Amino acid sequence: MESSKIRTALTLSEQIRKKEISVREGLDATFEIIDQKEKSLHAFLSVDREGAYKEADRLQEKVSTGEALGPLFGVPVAVKDNLCTKGIRTTCGSKMLENFVPPYDGAAVQSLREAGMIVIGKTNMDEFAMGNTTETSYFGCTKNPRNEAYVPGGSSGGSAAAVAAGECLVALGTDTGGSVRQPASHCGVVGAKPTYGSISRHGLIAYCSSMDQVGPIAGNVTDCAALMEALCAWDPKDSTSIKRGRLDILSSLEHGVSGMKIGLPKEYFSAALDPQVASSVMRAAQTLEKHGAILKEFSLPLFQYFVPDYYLIACAEASSNLERYDGMKYGLCVPGNDLHDTYRKTRTQGFGEEVRRRILLGTFALSEGYYDAYYLKALKVRRLIANAFDDALKEFDVILGPTAPTTAPRLGEADQDLVKSYLADVYTVPANLTGLPAISLPCGVGDGGLPIGVQLMGRRFEEAMLFKAARVLEKETCQNG
Repeated sequence: MESSKIRTALTLSEQIRKKEISVREGLDATFEIIDQKEKSLHAFLSVDREGAYKEADRLQEKVSTGEALGPLFGVPVAVKDNLCTKGIRTTCGSKMLENFVPPYDGAAVQSLREAGMIVIGKTNMDEFAMGNTTETSYFGCTKNPRNEAYVPGGSSGGSAAAVAAGECLVALGTDTGGSVRQPASHCGVVGAKPTYGSISRHGLIAYCSSMDQVGPIAGNVTDCAALMEALCAWDPKDSTSIKRGRLDILSSLEHGVSGMKIGLPKEYFSAALDPQVASSVMRAAQTLEKHGAILKEFSLPLFQYFVPDYYLIACAEASSNLERYDGMKYGLCVPGNDLHDTYRKTRTQGFGEEVRRRILLGTFALSEGYYDAYYLKALKVRRLIANAFDDALKEFDVILGPTAPTTAPRLGEADQDLVKSYLADVYTVPANLTGLPAISLPCGVGDGGLPIGVQLMGRRFEEAMLFKAARVLEKETCQNG
């Protein structure tokens, strides 16, 4: 089977279920593209061919028996390397976990297997999800398949690049401050973050527990919706998991946006926004208006506090979550003269510069004498930010804006100005601070052939509203049909 004939995950699964192709043939086409592109792209940290073909043979038996199969059955899927996979190395892009092989699957990975999907490997990422370029990975950076002189974004850059390059049709990422949506924007694919608690975090190696969320990445809105449906489920092993019933997005995907109220925050379209990004995003808004949506500008207070509030809270939680990597339990151990020397050597050699920087910032914010002045105040500001979005979403069904202020930066550029790099998360971090759902999809192309993404945010548990709008944009603006 020619790999070019596989266009979407849903199409591939339908072909398999109709016995037009075998599960193995679908897998063959996937590995063919990986073999062609992976040497220069470096989207994967590990590829499990043996396990994938073994699973393909098992799934083929289900096809033969005529068993009822789901819409993603037989589809190969890549998984970000901070989600535990039984028997497959899970590194978090760090030397600290270079040789860690989990004895179990995380809940999201288990959901993939229950849907009949095939895990083909683990994708590259910023170390412990700390970064937005995938350049902080201990194992080297991933390149943007749209233009390999540029980064793919991060921290889920490997997953987004793999989908954009056709190395897989769908992938899992994780989103703490935009780490699914921002690389999706930079690579020209679709990435979504559900309402916090909708997808179990069991088996997700923690960065910032109150914001971390698993999210789907796909080449089109429909595939992304199908993967989201497969992932959302209550999990008793995750104390933050929400019982919300079966998520149904696909049935209303083509219902359109007539009468939908869409808010455009004035602060999102300031002079700091790249002009070509601004024009592409505004064209997307006008497309929705043409299809019956109602557009209105509004002011979003506390905009200037989004990024500092996010980094204070995220780094504080990171300093606590990463405390477990001490050389005593699992992962890297660098023996020292005594216990504290072992801790110091293990963490110095095991963590990269960006991870150490964030741990130090978080530890400082939590330290005696500074807790109230920094961390406690940040929590109060977080509540004010959440209130501001809740107020806005009483008037609007969707808040529309850019996913990132610019197209993807060049490789190595982020290191030259860390503050500018951190500020690039300004449009994505609110969804994590508030727990609201959001989706990014392509809306244009900038200089160098680099994609531009538009982001839609909505009310809690109303992912279907976002996907409806995204589908209209995809058909009209992106011409992906």
